[in-house]
Amino acid sequence: MRLMSEWGRIADDGTVYVRTADGERAIGSWQAGPVEEGLAYYERRYEDVAAEVGILEARITSPSADPKAVASAVRKLQALLPTASVLGDLAALDSRLAAVLAKVDERRAEQVAAKQQAAVAAADRKRGLVEEAERLAAGTDWRATGDRFRAIVEEWKTIRGVDRKTDTELWERLSASRRDFDRRRRGHFAELDKQREGAAAQKERLAAEAEKIAASEEWAPTARRFKELMAEWKAAGRAGREADDALWARFKTAQDEFFGKRSEALSARDAEFTGNLQAKEALLAEAESLDPASDLDGARKRLRVIHDKWEKIGKVPRESMGSLEQRLAAVEQKVREAGTTSRHVTVTESPLVIRLRESVTKLEARLARAKTSGDDRLAGETEQALTTQREWLAQAEQSTT
Repeated sequence: MRLMSEWGRIADDGTVYVRTADGERAIGSWQAGPVEEGLAYYERRYEDVAAEVGILEARITSPSADPKAVASAVRKLQALLPTASVLGDLAALDSRLAAVLAKVDERRAEQVAAKQQAAVAAADRKRGLVEEAERLAAGTDWRATGDRFRAIVEEWKTIRGVDRKTDTELWERLSASRRDFDRRRRGHFAELDKQREGAAAQKERLAAEAEKIAASEEWAPTARRFKELMAEWKAAGRAGREADDALWARFKTAQDEFFGKRSEALSARDAEFTGNLQAKEALLAEAESLDPASDLDGARKRLRVIHDKWEKIGKVPRESMGSLEQRLAAVEQKVREAGTTSRHVTVTESPLVIRLRESVTKLEARLARAKTSGDDRLAGETEQALTTQREWLAQAEQSTT
């Protein structure tokens, strides 16, 4: 024997042996130089194998390691060790490789547990989406709920790792909720379309009637009808934006046409009433200047002329009517009192009584016409004036008896 090391020797014939638990095993031959170099050569080859084992030991501790690939590399080295041409502690390498395989089993168990845990978490996520979908199915916020259903489906696609049976069961529940919501939404919009069609037909009728009565000059009843049409329009509901806008444009045009003409007519009437007021105020000024004490007959004649002109002038603004009549009645009272104190007392009926009776008769006829035509405003004004005239007539008749 030429030279030995801790783990083998080189025989005199150059055969290299490694020492194992089962005895020596020839691993090669060394004839090229000093024995020490031969031993060092085969020991370096051992270190190379040991380095590979160290790499596998490090790999299995990495979180990203593939246990299957590490196990495959370990088994290749384990198969190599019984015939490896190296000098070193092969049993130690085998033990280290066995420890790596044990680590592989641990990592596989950890991965299985993690996969199971991830599967449970993924199933819980999908179950949460299903429960949300089942709550949403009864909602009536159609747009927002529809958007949320689409978001749920997109989120569902990103969740992996649920077993097929559980995934199928949960998907069926989610799909059922979507179908229920879609069915209710379709029913809602179908009913809405039906209501809009009905509203469009109703508003078409209202617009047509508004266009028909727009030319009317019966101001009070037509204005009242327009108010009723507006109430019906609001109660009809929506007919869809395009139809609503077109129909409202027709209705509003007819309404504006009527009320524009009425405004012009009422303005003209107000101007006429103002002129009548000025004329009656001028007559009142003349009547109030009469002096029956000095010229009773002349005052009576002039007052009759004023009465005739007064009746021909026409109506005045309602707020001025009472004060005008009271002032004229005061003049008539002054003339009547002057007559009762005169030596020449006449037995003829008072001109005031005559005029008031004529006025009551005219107002009664005007009231009847206003009620027949449905002119509520004129009827109200006339009834108020008639009440006043009747009171004055009663007072005048009592004072002449």
